Amino acid sequence: MADAAAPAPPTAELAAASISSPPPSSDLEPPTTRTRIRAILDAGDSLAGQSVVVGGWVKTGRQQGKGDFAFLEVNDGSCQGNLQVMVDKEVYPLARLTHTGTSVLVEGLLQKPPVEAKQRIELKVKKVIEVGEVDAAAYPLPKTKLNLETLRDFVHLRARTNTIGAVARIRHQLAYATHTFFDKEDFLYIHTPIITTSDCEGAGEMFQVTSLFSQAEKVDKELKENPAPSEADIEAAKLVVKAKGDAVAQLKAAKASKQEITAAVSELTKAKEAVLRLEERSKLKPGIPHRDDGSIAFENDFFKRAAFLTVSGQLQVETYACALSSVYTFGPTFRAENSHTSRHLAEFWMVEPEIAYANLHDDMNYAERYVKYLCKWLLDHCREDMEFMVKHVDKTAIERLELVSSTPFERISYTKAVEILEGTGKKFENKVEWGIDLASEHERYLTEVIFKKPVIVYNYPKGIKAFYMRLNDDQKTVAAMDVLVPKVGELIGGSQREERLNVLTQRILDADLPLEPYEWYLDLRRFGSVKHSGFGLGFERMILFATGLDNIRDVIPFPRYPGRADL
Repeated sequence: MADAAAPAPPTAELAAASISSPPPSSDLEPPTTRTRIRAILDAGDSLAGQSVVVGGWVKTGRQQGKGDFAFLEVNDGSCQGNLQVMVDKEVYPLARLTHTGTSVLVEGLLQKPPVEAKQRIELKVKKVIEVGEVDAAAYPLPKTKLNLETLRDFVHLRARTNTIGAVARIRHQLAYATHTFFDKEDFLYIHTPIITTSDCEGAGEMFQVTSLFSQAEKVDKELKENPAPSEADIEAAKLVVKAKGDAVAQLKAAKASKQEITAAVSELTKAKEAVLRLEERSKLKPGIPHRDDGSIAFENDFFKRAAFLTVSGQLQVETYACALSSVYTFGPTFRAENSHTSRHLAEFWMVEPEIAYANLHDDMNYAERYVKYLCKWLLDHCREDMEFMVKHVDKTAIERLELVSSTPFERISYTKAVEILEGTGKKFENKVEWGIDLASEHERYLTEVIFKKPVIVYNYPKGIKAFYMRLNDDQKTVAAMDVLVPKVGELIGGSQREERLNVLTQRILDADLPLEPYEWYLDLRRFGSVKHSGFGLGFERMILFATGLDNIRDVIPFPRYPGRADL
């Protein structure tokens, strides 16, 4: 089926929707010119009579006319809709085509189906080019619907299902919209490192990056095959050096020939090198190297210091904001939090812009514009998949996007938010009082019950926020803000960054963090410090918000969480 917002392409443009290549070399197989199913369904019966090549996977197949022909519902992932494909038994053995999951590449003629058919166009196959057969008894994705939890056991196949396929297209559109938005706003896209020596959040729940284990395994194996030399072995080698040295001295005293002396010196050099090798090998110890105080000796590691997978690219991208003004990073981040909730992943993606010369008010304005842009983009470019979500997942999904894209966000201080929640008289699972980190139930109550629209809460207590957020004049709160939306609660977290060197230094110390790993970060304040702000949007949370799905593990292609890192 075609997206409601997408006009049908003219017949003359069908070639533009095909996948083709320049003429090949004579020794290569000819290229495949394949037409996407979306292009065919969008054009409808205007393409009747045209010959095309189509590839995809069989959703359902059935033989009819006493086995004279078969109908296949084929999907190539370009859209939610399937193309009906008709194959006669004279063209190909039908039993090898009809099993769910079979891949086919076929050539045929597009034609109008009978008037009573629900399809506007179908393909009559003239030639079967390729078939990837399926053992129907072993294929784990039957025609009947599997729940999303079961599909997580088949993460390598689940993209073939309607729901995960729709999520993939929605995710793609949101990523494309992100780059489009920031490009229009004159931001530069910066690739920040995945391996870091800084803990941005100060939480300590980080994955260690180390080669010490592989090094230890290598040493253990080597020591088993060739044990480390003993003191006696080294002393014996030193005696050989002494003997070789005496021999050289005797040759020189006897005024031996240059050739004899050179040969003796060469032997002495080899003996000295042998001692050095023995002494070096004698230092090899099994297991992970430790310092005298019992701590791990990271100076022996690959980076010569402790390193981790990043929890955020924010600190690094700030270096570019303090030179290029408006920048953003968009990439994977990691958290070694042993949580099994439907809102947590060990690997997730973050969109993190940083803006120089921007205060908290500017930060909130950018965040609101960005979220609205994403919602409007999905309504304009992903209508078919969003309608699928409304029908099968969350009937309010499109209404929610329309609301957020068109409604000004409410803005209240953290103190005001607490007062409102306390005044409701509602008994929350987590008690509401000033100083707590608002829980999801509080955030959703504000957005879904009190204001019935997105809410930006700002000026949070300093004790529950990160060290880099600017300390307000009251010395109790920081210039932080969270964007809260219906369905998921917090979607964005951001702040004005602390630009004052002395204040930032003290905040790092107050957080019980060492100064040394952050000296480069402090340099940004020592040399041309600038007021700047930024925020982070959890990309998977945005997809949860858009689709209405309940579990974050279903909106990322390859979910990582405690106990699972498939593929």
